[in-house]
Amino acid sequence: MIEKVKEHVKSLMASGKISGFLGLKNENGVVIPFLFQTEEELENGFSLGDTETPGAARYPMAKLALHLIQNSTDDSPYGILVRGCDERALNELSRWNQLGSPGRLVKVGIACQEELAKNHECRKPFPDEFVAGEKVSPEANNSVQEVLTKDLDSRLAYWSAEFDRCIKCYGCRDICPVCFCNVCTLEEDALIKTGDLPPENPMFHLTRAIHMAGRCIDCNLCTEVCPAHIPLRTLYKRVAEIITDEFGYITGEPGEGKSPLNILGPDPGHTAAND
Repeated sequence: MIEKVKEHVKSLMASGKISGFLGLKNENGVVIPFLFQTEEELENGFSLGDTETPGAARYPMAKLALHLIQNSTDDSPYGILVRGCDERALNELSRWNQLGSPGRLVKVGIACQEELAKNHECRKPFPDEFVAGEKVSPEANNSVQEVLTKDLDSRLAYWSAEFDRCIKCYGCRDICPVCFCNVCTLEEDALIKTGDLPPENPMFHLTRAIHMAGRCIDCNLCTEVCPAHIPLRTLYKRVAEIITDEFGYITGEPGEGKSPLNILGPDPGHTAAND
């Protein structure tokens, strides 16, 4: 898989279609995001992990690409390594007008392994812009259904106990590939008492869940990074299901249609989201 990706990216560089490639590099045994700018860098540094599998390391690649574009001094196109969830994030960011002019990002897609797809109940473990790997089937949404089998009192008790473990590290927000607001509602005293530690239960997490409605692309990075092991993806997944049921909107899908919550009007917290 690695060699196929490298050869594809090298061809994009050689033809001038991209000026750099946002991928992954093994740095002293740790796989980290890296912007490759030459074929030599790519040949000597590109990695998908010690086992050479796409499941060895995951990062919010779409968020990194967003920062790259926002801080770029020109309109140079960049290649970007994407899994299915990364592509969904880029689609959603594009719908919110966050990625600038079309064509700034050239997707280089890899499929996730079956074990990774199962662990994250991935609804589409490979991107449309597919280059390398073996496509596997989507996974069932068992975690949400498990919670929905509980009665209302049991659900309330379940989530209250989960939220009680929160240490307010903001990891869920910081890792999220579709969190792009300049002003975060989780840091607004009018909604959340910023001095409270741990945060008021359930206001902190319900505020974020509502904010993720019409945005969450189901990557599960929030749960993966949470030091308290709160099943945040389960909560956001259920919110996404409600948005789909009520409005017919599916997050992360390609196309021009906007989220029903992408409301016209001035909003200083969003960058160009309401154009």
